[in-house]
Amino acid sequence: MPQKILAGRAPDPQLRGDVVQVKVDQVILSRAPARALAEALSWGLKKTPVEVAVAYDGTCVTDARSLAETDDRADASTPPELPGYNVQIARPGIGFPGPVHLERFAAPARLALTDDPRLATVGGVGMLALVVSPAMLGQALATGSVWLRPPRSVQIHLSGRQRPFVCARDVALELLRRGLDERVRRIEAEHHAPVVLEFAGPSARLLSVPERSVLAGIAPQVGAAAAIFVSDEKTEVFLRDQRRSKAHRAIVPDPGAPCEEVVSIDLSAVDPLVMDEEGTVRPVRDLAGKPVAQVVLGGDSGTTLRDMLAAAMLLKSKRVPSRLDLLVSPPSRQVLEVLAQSGALVDLVATGARVVEPDARVISSEVYPPPKGALSVRTADPEPRTPGSPRFVVASAETLAYAVATGTIGDPRSFKRPVRVTVPRALPTDDVLVLRDKKGSESQGVKKPSLPTPREPFRDAVSLEVVEGCRTPQGRKAAGDGFVWVLGSLDEIRRGGDAPLAREGVRALVAELVPSQVVTTLSSEGIACFSTDAAGLEALRGQKALALPAPAKWSEPIVTTAGKSKLTLTFLARGAEVGWVTAGGMKPTPAKKG
Repeated sequence: MPQKILAGRAPDPQLRGDVVQVKVDQVILSRAPARALAEALSWGLKKTPVEVAVAYDGTCVTDARSLAETDDRADASTPPELPGYNVQIARPGIGFPGPVHLERFAAPARLALTDDPRLATVGGVGMLALVVSPAMLGQALATGSVWLRPPRSVQIHLSGRQRPFVCARDVALELLRRGLDERVRRIEAEHHAPVVLEFAGPSARLLSVPERSVLAGIAPQVGAAAAIFVSDEKTEVFLRDQRRSKAHRAIVPDPGAPCEEVVSIDLSAVDPLVMDEEGTVRPVRDLAGKPVAQVVLGGDSGTTLRDMLAAAMLLKSKRVPSRLDLLVSPPSRQVLEVLAQSGALVDLVATGARVVEPDARVISSEVYPPPKGALSVRTADPEPRTPGSPRFVVASAETLAYAVATGTIGDPRSFKRPVRVTVPRALPTDDVLVLRDKKGSESQGVKKPSLPTPREPFRDAVSLEVVEGCRTPQGRKAAGDGFVWVLGSLDEIRRGGDAPLAREGVRALVAELVPSQVVTTLSSEGIACFSTDAAGLEALRGQKALALPAPAKWSEPIVTTAGKSKLTLTFLARGAEVGWVTAGGMKPTPAKKG
């Protein structure tokens, strides 16, 4: 399915070549809208030609820091002049980007580019969403096209029917427990191409689009570039309920279409599961009886409107235990309205819940962090687990309801009688918080967003200061020609690839395996990606500098030194990416005079 989407948008339908140029349908800005606009302006943006372009302002709870960032036109701010370039603004309070985009903008058989990996959830409607750099987003906004690596596919064949008290969240955790990340890693290493998860099978057609989005949301955690479901009658019903039936297009895999591997899962064999604080998926009974101090129901992934209504029904007439905080974060304004109209919100508030705003910092745990020394249980997928990051347990909404009812983790099947939930078909679809004013909003005396200092092109041999982990020492320049990140885990690589604002001064990255989509993303910013074996990675740790030869020698395995140790590096860029790296990043094509 991803190949079908790209083939219809590429000059060469066969997708021959390491990197191909494709037309873009949608651009979704979430983490660095101002940076993407600055990049687009450098490409000569007047009006974006893409079908849909949306910037999500995720700062609902303003403080002195967020106001200062807005005044300074920081990269993460949302410039008010975006509508003047045909880019809509989803204002604070509308909800988290993933659920809102699924409801209001996502469309089957389209290609979307974004800077937020958590938008993989829109694959539930049959749309292919790929994470790219602000530089590539700027090119897409200005020209309507971008260069990408053709992907490979892993098909996930779903069969059977879910049992009572087993939610889509549990099925997603079961896929993680099956070692899907190892399969993706093996295909990446063999083909050097992004891997897309394709969900198919008889039971895929039984799941609602919101349930499909929960499963699609696991793509970043297993190192996949994206995930996509078939678009069928369920998709058409979902879009009709959202009053967007014209956006529907059917998309299914062609009979006999090649895929690298097939993973089969029987939904009727899935039990309630949890992901513990270390990222290990376990049966909920393994943690049964552990006291819980915080519960966060909702967020941008892992829960659907049906799950929220079910949790409210299970908790009706119950009270929050002492020493437990119940926070309810509705995924979108639409979900909040339905909860209010149905009375479910009243039931949750009567239980003792606190309703919190859909601020992006709720997901990153910058606000409402897990209590120290106590257990926090949430429905949303975690951010990459890196040293110092907040840790919490991930479970389904019904497992969370049991934790609130008893104060401890336990199997939700102990409720004995499952609830029957009817999701209303008449949904509120008023886009009052979407700013579409084509004139935009210009503020006098406010500076335009600007690009960061460009990276130096790679011309000669360089010596790079070694930094372990995806961070850059604040307030100082590298001792050599820049920094090189030495990353050991997939979560560290995800953090480095997902954080465009943390890459200042970084010239290279070294890891055992770097996902191809991350290579493309970093190459477009002039960052060279190299792979090495476990021994070479260990030799780099604790070293002060890494010597790299001139780019002319990168086409062959590089034998270099780190301190007294020798290691072999393999340059991972392909096709046009090589030129981006050596030039210090993607460069706009100068306009021809006359």
